[in-house]
Amino acid sequence: MLLGELSYLRAPCRFMVIMPQWNFLDFLAQQGRRYPAFHLRMQAEVTGLVEENGRIAGIRGNTSEGSFEVRADLVVGADGRNSVVRECAGLTVDDSGASIDSLQVRLSKHADDPKFLQYSDRGQAMITIDRGDYWHCGFPVPKGTAEKMRAAGIQDFRDRIVAIAPFFRDRVNELRDWNDVKLLTVRADRLRQWYRSGLLCIGDAAHAMSPVGGVGINLAIQDAVAAANVLAEPLRNRTVRIDHLARVQRRRLFPTRLTQRMQGILQKQMFRGLGKSEPTRLPLPVRLLERTTLPCRLRTRLIAVGFRPEHVKTPDAYK
Repeated sequence: MLLGELSYLRAPCRFMVIMPQWNFLDFLAQQGRRYPAFHLRMQAEVTGLVEENGRIAGIRGNTSEGSFEVRADLVVGADGRNSVVRECAGLTVDDSGASIDSLQVRLSKHADDPKFLQYSDRGQAMITIDRGDYWHCGFPVPKGTAEKMRAAGIQDFRDRIVAIAPFFRDRVNELRDWNDVKLLTVRADRLRQWYRSGLLCIGDAAHAMSPVGGVGINLAIQDAVAAANVLAEPLRNRTVRIDHLARVQRRRLFPTRLTQRMQGILQKQMFRGLGKSEPTRLPLPVRLLERTTLPCRLRTRLIAVGFRPEHVKTPDAYK
């Protein structure tokens, strides 16, 4: 939980961001230390919202030292696809449906590795995303089958990877056991309304994205930038109104809808043979994305930048 206070103003405004403990939380903490009113609470679990006169006025939570309550002018729920904040707020979720789950693994990268996005054959598929010095790999499986795969053992899973991507043969043993494999329960949904008075949801808390393309984090960061651009001045003046929160949703709804629609189309194309035993061939659109220059560049741009890029427009008060 990140707590901020615009305390260099005559009337300090408090805001908080509820978010999971991602790997880059340390980086955020380092940046936040530049601001004297920034506070970070680790190992803090949000259990409920403080509501007064129909407005969200803060949160309740637990730590190892006991329960606590924090008041704020604005609560930002950025706590992911299983958001406690949006559940406690009673916001309506429209589920787009998802027929797959994904086993997520990390495998080291070699300089001579192929650069393909997807590997597929005989009812199995794997998506590889280049993270610089390693491959972030997603192994999609039909919903409800992950436990059967676990029961077959880690070696069987290693063999499945090698069968469709042989160049991983010399490093699948990096997966020592099932603790090195994370199950991502795929969800694709979107809040009808991302906000209530005193509360705004962004990122997967507002719109859980399919893992196709690995763009969920991109949209979450762009949501945050858009929210900062819209809300910085109203927060400074303590004049945040519900129409400001609605403006954030209007700004980000178009790229969210379009990205989810594109993900749905690609998922049907890419995984249409999932679970079947006969040999499969990648659909023509996917082959074009892999092997031709312009579509490959478009794919890279859409994954990295998205349909509506956001740019920071707020000044740094403590340069």
